Amino acid sequence: MRLSGRGIRCVRGGREVFSGLDFEACSGEALAVIGANGSGKTSLLRMIAGLLAPAEGSISLEGGEPELTLSEQAHYLGHRDALKPALSVIENLAFWRDFLGGEASDAKESLSSVGLEHAAFLPAGYLSAGQRRRLSIARLLTIRRSIWLLDEPINALDVAGQSMFATLMDVHLARGGLIVAATHGSLGITARELPVAAFS
Repeated sequence: MRLSGRGIRCVRGGREVFSGLDFEACSGEALAVIGANGSGKTSLLRMIAGLLAPAEGSISLEGGEPELTLSEQAHYLGHRDALKPALSVIENLAFWRDFLGGEASDAKESLSSVGLEHAAFLPAGYLSAGQRRRLSIARLLTIRRSIWLLDEPINALDVAGQSMFATLMDVHLARGGLIVAATHGSLGITARELPVAAFS
């Protein structure tokens, strides 16, 4: 599987954010998108996820599931945690499993992997910022998709949480997954760097 972008140009609010951007990542690889605030890291992830259209250029996936679109094979984990505060932790995972469809794993096992099994029936609105991020990570595990698009994924995680997520990312890559992550710092795993700021 190979994810690539060629000649991508990003325009937001009438302003060119970056242009001429090329990238490539293959199965088992992580690509760290680096750059200053406002350099277009989040915009690039949203383009790959199909949430924004490039002003120019193209993004393609080779070797994935031919009957599925790129966005149907990717998880987008934004810098804000997408959860419903009135639903319990496990109900949030059930919602995403039903909404996204596809191959699913056991929600309780996913919660155990991120250290939230004790909070399964607690309303998500009661969670701390770090616990909310762990719940978002559990969504990556509950509905299996090959491509993880991560926007500042270790924000709000303590040292133990960062180590836990690094292990989960390593497992995902070892299984042939692919990661593209916007980050200001280290992901805790080996990743090639794509300096978006160089194109702004």
